[in-house]
Amino acid sequence: MDNLKRVIVDFKKLTPEVLKLLVERYPDGYDDRNIITFKNAQGERIQAVEVLTEDTKYLVKISQKLEITMANYDEEDYEDYDEDDPEAIPDFEVQDEDSEDS
Repeated sequence: MDNLKRVIVDFKKLTPEVLKLLVERYPDGYDDRNIITFKNAQGERIQAVEVLTEDTKYLVKISQKLEITMANYDEEDYEDYDEDDPEAIPDFEVQDEDSEDS
């Protein structure tokens, strides 16, 4: 398994295929035990969760958007898209907890 291709995935590049793998691997969400921390080529500290396919190790950067998308995952939402289409995953604004809408 050491010969796997390694791919770092940001939320903007998340595909239905990788999202499905994440939800299958972490059906109740991920926690601190699942988070991998490493430095990228620019020396930035990255936190990610790992999912594997037969030939690829995906390190998906964690974010609030990722958590919300995983929690609201419904496979039927992606039926009209290709598995590798990052446009299938809607981008949305995350409300700041400190802001009030009243």
